Amino acid sequence: MEKPFRFVLPGAIVAAVALSGPVFAQAQSGAPNLASTTVVTGRELVWDMAFLPDGTMFFTEKCRGLSVRAPSGTITPLLGMKDSQGYPETAADLFCSGQAGMNGVAIDPEFASNRFIYVYSLSNMTAPGTNRVLRLTVNPDMTRVSNRTDIVADIPYKPAASNHPFGDPGAHNGGRLRFGPGDGFLYVTTGDTHNGMVPQSPTRIGGKVLRIDRDGRPAAGNNAPQGFDPRIFTYGHRNPQGICFRPGNNQVFTAENGPWHSDEVTLLRAGGNGGWDPRPNTAGRGDCPDGYCGYMPNQMGAVPPAERSAFMPMTDTKTYPDAMKPAWNNDGLSQGMSSCTFLNGSQWRDWSGRMVVAFMGIGIHGTPVGNRLDVLDIAADGSSANRTTISLPMPAGRFRSVVQGPDGSLYVGTDQGDIYQLKPGN
Repeated sequence: MEKPFRFVLPGAIVAAVALSGPVFAQAQSGAPNLASTTVVTGRELVWDMAFLPDGTMFFTEKCRGLSVRAPSGTITPLLGMKDSQGYPETAADLFCSGQAGMNGVAIDPEFASNRFIYVYSLSNMTAPGTNRVLRLTVNPDMTRVSNRTDIVADIPYKPAASNHPFGDPGAHNGGRLRFGPGDGFLYVTTGDTHNGMVPQSPTRIGGKVLRIDRDGRPAAGNNAPQGFDPRIFTYGHRNPQGICFRPGNNQVFTAENGPWHSDEVTLLRAGGNGGWDPRPNTAGRGDCPDGYCGYMPNQMGAVPPAERSAFMPMTDTKTYPDAMKPAWNNDGLSQGMSSCTFLNGSQWRDWSGRMVVAFMGIGIHGTPVGNRLDVLDIAADGSSANRTTISLPMPAGRFRSVVQGPDGSLYVGTDQGDIYQLKPGN
């Protein structure tokens, strides 16, 4: 019997990029000429990256832990998950399950004085498990972390398999961390965990974007509706794995996986509803498998994406007329949108001020797999966007994280365990 979905990992598993010497891609009109250099290789499931001003890079591996790469290229392990090898310290409560594990990493804006970094990780400290935001202190020589403080301890995790595509434990786990450059608060993206009740829930903090201070307290101005957890900045999300800020005005956008259709990039507003509501017996739907309508109708069968979208919209503006409308929906397709970042600097030519979104590449019933990086020119009001696909100077892969580094280059992390530096030339 043919499987209802498939992953394809082209290029990256059959081709290699040398650590020494860049690889070039031909420039498009108005676009920079890109050179690629592999700066980290041979790792496992690189999930996220965060930079200090001098180029020091912290990065996470979903099922291993947290490490740091010095500007010289030396990599030092810092904090391992349960059973990880080669780390100076491991945390017995941190574990990996499906999409969940050690996900996002962020650096405190006042790192120079407080030495704080933050990671989003799955923990079994509270049964059957929750995602937590851990604050850690880095020692002066960047070889150890200490003083773990769990500033958020109640982000939902999916502990058991369910009757859905990608229905394993750990599904729809969210996990990106970013500090807002304008307000200094920490933004946390969380997933709906294949639970139809979660995204619109006022008290369950899955399917949300949280905005908190460095101690985990709600940020002023979150504007959550009455009765909502005050840490909630926006709600009604499916599985946002990207959050990024436009240079100049610090508008905040999410990049979010779609359900066999409509990966979305959306401009957020405080207290806003993303319009995702996969509850059964809602919006004209009846019962759905295991209480979750997110892949309906006919979740395992071939249905045109537009028909799926009409039945189970990513942004349900009929039920929620004031929902935040996406700037772009990937032409109505779902291909595993993951992370986003904005490019800034004259070296990026026409791309300066535009967003890069990454795709892991998921094909279903004829949808192109789409392992790629796109550049989005988003309207000032966040209502629309035009897309350009980057001509890759390195092999295609499952692109999990994109970050612009302090040197102005674009860094791309992959599930295959590589981190690439994409540098614009003349």
